Amino acid sequence: MAQIEILLPAMGEGIIEATLISWMKNEGDSIQIDENLIEVATDKVNSEVPSTANGILIKKLYNENDVIPVGKAFAIISTDGDEAPATQSEPKPIEVIEKEIEKAIEIVENPVQESPVSIDFSSRSNQIGFLSPLVQSIIKQEQISENELSLIQGTGKEGRITKEDILQFLENRGSKTEQKPANVQNIQVNNNNDRIEFATPISAVKNEIVAIPEGGVPMDRMRKLIADHMIKSIQTSAHVSSFIEADVTNMVAWRSKNKDKFKEKYGENLTFTPLLIEAIALAIQEFPVLNSTTDGKSIFYKKDINIGMAAALPDGNLIVPVIKNADMLNIMGLAKKVNDLGNRAKKNQLKPDEIQGGTYTMTNLGSFGNLFGTPIINQPQVAILGVGAIVKKPVVLTVNGQDTIAIRSMMYLSHSYDHRIIDGYVGGMFVKRVAEILEKFDLNRSI
Repeated sequence: MAQIEILLPAMGEGIIEATLISWMKNEGDSIQIDENLIEVATDKVNSEVPSTANGILIKKLYNENDVIPVGKAFAIISTDGDEAPATQSEPKPIEVIEKEIEKAIEIVENPVQESPVSIDFSSRSNQIGFLSPLVQSIIKQEQISENELSLIQGTGKEGRITKEDILQFLENRGSKTEQKPANVQNIQVNNNNDRIEFATPISAVKNEIVAIPEGGVPMDRMRKLIADHMIKSIQTSAHVSSFIEADVTNMVAWRSKNKDKFKEKYGENLTFTPLLIEAIALAIQEFPVLNSTTDGKSIFYKKDINIGMAAALPDGNLIVPVIKNADMLNIMGLAKKVNDLGNRAKKNQLKPDEIQGGTYTMTNLGSFGNLFGTPIINQPQVAILGVGAIVKKPVVLTVNGQDTIAIRSMMYLSHSYDHRIIDGYVGGMFVKRVAEILEKFDLNRSI
């Protein structure tokens, strides 16, 4: 019987292992080449690993939550069509049979208002999405009805219901409060008709009455990673923040004038993000120390300008996909990258190497309606820029030597930097330079 080992492929620069989240096939199942076999997690990204051969899965070498080193085999597949040896089921002990009979009698004598419904998982793929064999097993074992299943908000890739979702549902199953799927809130920003969607439950934003679980609620894996990363950053870098207000009236006017033409010409939405990233990349070239890293004794300058942009995941957590060589891209190239990474971040479809290698980060505080904040540096970088909401306000302008009041589109920029190697002068001048680039935006610029 010919057998092939399926190896965990390279997952990105610097990644040497991955955590097995779920199996998508059981031993004995047939599988086609390029068909997904397992789902793994690396740092902040969940990825699906396909099979590299046709055959039958005859051996799982790792269990869920195990750590698999890159390059190691995690499964064995038979390629000659032989079925996996069937395992003869052992007869149930008499005690188990007696308990099952007693349970059946109790159900007949004391019927519940709604009996569990047997779910045909094969016919639900178009309604609920993919359910792993493990999730299906738990649903059957716990007798979760079809109505109950429809109330569960999946946090996996593309809204998939995961094992953690099912277990969390079972913990709260006895609650009298009706469980409702998390709603996605649209928040209007920037004084125009654009709306930014982010996956945050309405109840987490508004002062709604919600059921609060007793005791501690365990963090999910993503939240733990973010927490550890933030604490590490504060412990590593001496954080200082500088703020400046930028008049972005010209940039707003130019975008409003050209966004429809841009969409028609390139097939891409023109948001403010690529315009902001362009300004940051230009300023970094004048202040290269902002594009460096340090071990506390030496400064290591980075040749490439790779700008990360914070994006929302379906579960409300944040991730930072990276635009590589941002200084080499024009507005069309930046817009395409921004839209692609942002859209796939919402669907949990980012690849591990797409969140690696960042040299500077921008976070859009304005997407939450905030004016400014003090963002935490994304290690091992040495600075991060927060961009606030664009708001129209009265501003004093000097025209022909006379002061006048005009309505302008204004934005706060919040710059946090590592005071070990960046003093207030450089940190402040950098954010001032970004503001100047934005303020001098050319209204006659072509698309």
